[in-house]
Amino acid sequence: MRICLVYDCLFPYTVGGAERWYRNLAQRLAAEGHDVTYLTLRQWPRAQRGVLPGVRVVAAGPRMALYHEAGQRRIAPPLVFGAGVLWHLLRHGHRYDVVHTASFPYFSLLAAALVRPLRRFRLVVDWFEFWSADYWREYLGGARGRVGHAVQALCLRVRQHAFAFAELTAGRLRAHGLRGEVTVLRGLYVGALSPPAPVPAEPLVVFAGRHIPEKRAPAVVPAVGLARATLPDLRGRVLGDGPERPAVLAAIAEHGLADVVEAPGFVPTEDVERDLARALCLVLPSRREGYGLVVVEAASLGTPTVLVRDPDNAATELIEDGVNGFVAASASPADLADAIVRVHAAGGGLRASTAAWFAEHAAGLSVDASLDAVAASYGAAPRSARS
Repeated sequence: MRICLVYDCLFPYTVGGAERWYRNLAQRLAAEGHDVTYLTLRQWPRAQRGVLPGVRVVAAGPRMALYHEAGQRRIAPPLVFGAGVLWHLLRHGHRYDVVHTASFPYFSLLAAALVRPLRRFRLVVDWFEFWSADYWREYLGGARGRVGHAVQALCLRVRQHAFAFAELTAGRLRAHGLRGEVTVLRGLYVGALSPPAPVPAEPLVVFAGRHIPEKRAPAVVPAVGLARATLPDLRGRVLGDGPERPAVLAAIAEHGLADVVEAPGFVPTEDVERDLARALCLVLPSRREGYGLVVVEAASLGTPTVLVRDPDNAATELIEDGVNGFVAASASPADLADAIVRVHAAGGGLRASTAAWFAEHAAGLSVDASLDAVAASYGAAPRSARS
């Protein structure tokens, strides 16, 4: 089949869960003999070409900064990318049997919907998240937030086969009138399905992720400080980088924890895995997660996770309280510290049950299961029946 994947970022030029998903999908499809085009914004120097082995990479727009300094997405790149996708599909859409796009940044999805009646390809859409009207207003402000929410709602009216990565997202899509079926994919994990037995925990708390407001990385620092009243040897490592990194460093200084909490920035993948393997727990106080891949990665090593219960946090679907971690009531230092202490009190038994939880669910959590479901969906309708 001839397949066009559409996303404005490409791994490893930018790093994130969606980027990894589309790279894995592109390489899987190419390995199976499909003709795959990856349509994206240029993220490499002008004189170079985007590289994805076995896949044709096409830049549908120039290199642009995607985020403001505060961590919110800029508005111009989605508009530019949407226009580039529209132009590409008008010229080349007849070549494709399937166009598979992320819902975000929305205008690319709307562009594909406009061209589909002319070029008659099947449209598949991934919904990593679905934001509430309140969150849109908080994220972009009153007027712009209402526009963002309206554009998202317009995307629901496009007839599509939708994939979501959490029941939370799928439920919201159905409740808001998605035009089409929605399938929940549970697997994004890439790694051994039978990892070695967990190693004994060190008195170490780890955060791993981008330092953006919704991840609430600075909240880890006072939580470690408060938990040390019960666990005096406890230390912390806040891995990653982003616009909230100065706030993380300020919190370390404010609480006098320079010798206790490290914030080394981005570190190699093998260092993240090593830290997760030896950690007492992963602490991820996010208010918004579309999936929470790092929770699965920690569980594969026998390391439990502490999350926060929030309306937009789909990662809580991956936690069975007391089996592979705990869900704190809030991101307050007291609630996070209490959960950390509970992990310590549960001891090796919690690490064993975390490893057992992963072993029980590994097949479904593997990215291969999701790739199988997506590849099968491409052939669900013959080309003559597509409109």
